[in-house]
Amino acid sequence: MIADYHIHTNFSCDSEASLKDYIEFAKKKNIQAICFTDHVDFNKNDYGVGYYNPDKFFEEYNKAKSIEDEIMICSGIELSEPHLYNDKLQELSKYPYDYIIGSVHWIGDMFPCYEVREKYSAKEFYLLYWNEVLEMVRYGGFDCVGHIDFPKRYYGEIYYEEKVIKEIFKEMIDKNIILEINTSSLRKGIDESMPGKELLQLYIKCGGEYVTAGSDAHDIKDLGADFEKTDNLIKELGLKQVIFKQRKMVEL
Repeated sequence: MIADYHIHTNFSCDSEASLKDYIEFAKKKNIQAICFTDHVDFNKNDYGVGYYNPDKFFEEYNKAKSIEDEIMICSGIELSEPHLYNDKLQELSKYPYDYIIGSVHWIGDMFPCYEVREKYSAKEFYLLYWNEVLEMVRYGGFDCVGHIDFPKRYYGEIYYEEKVIKEIFKEMIDKNIILEINTSSLRKGIDESMPGKELLQLYIKCGGEYVTAGSDAHDIKDLGADFEKTDNLIKELGLKQVIFKQRKMVEL
C-alpha cells in the first residue's frame, strides 16, 4: 500500500488544493491511503494563526468520506509546538482525528528564514532546535514527530549531538511516538529526506521500528513525491511503515 500521511489542503493558510483535488489525484497515482494534516499554528508570529477551522474541515471531510470508496482517506493535523499550547492540544484531541503530527517550526519568535540564518549558524540554530524537540516529545500527546530535522530544509545541512538525539528517540519510544520520513527536502534541493539514513540508523539503534511516510504536499502535484526513495530506504533499514486510524497504529 502506498500511503501519504502528511498533506496540506486549503484548510492550511499556505495551500489552495481541495480535499477533492487530492482524492482524485491519489487515484491517478495509485496511492491507496492519504491523510489530510493541515497546519494548526498558535505562535503569534506565524501568519497561519487562526486560519484552521476544525468544524469546517470535518464538515467537508465527512462529505468526502461518505462517498469515497476507492481509497482510504483519513483526518489529521500538523500541530506546531504542541507542548506550548496544552489547552489547544486537549481541545483539538476531542475531535475524531485519525492522526496528529507534532512539529517544531518556531523557536520563540525565530523561524529558520533568511534573516535568522544570517544571525545563527546551522550549529547554533540546531542546538536551540533540538532542545525544543526534546521538550515537545517529553510532553507528548501526539502520534508522530514531523520532519524531525526541519532546519535542514533551510540550512541545507544538519548538526546534532548524538547524546541529545538518543534522548529524543528514547523519549519518543517510551511514549509510543513514531518518526516520520518527510520527502519535502528532496524537492528543495537537499539530497536526503527528513530524516536521512544517518538519523534513521540512530533511531533503530535506540529501539525505533516504526515510521510513516509524508510528502508534506501543499499542491496535488507533490502528493506521494519521491516515495520510491522512501520505500527503498525503509526496506534497506528494515523499518516498518505504518498508518494511523482513530489514533491507533496499523502496520502496512
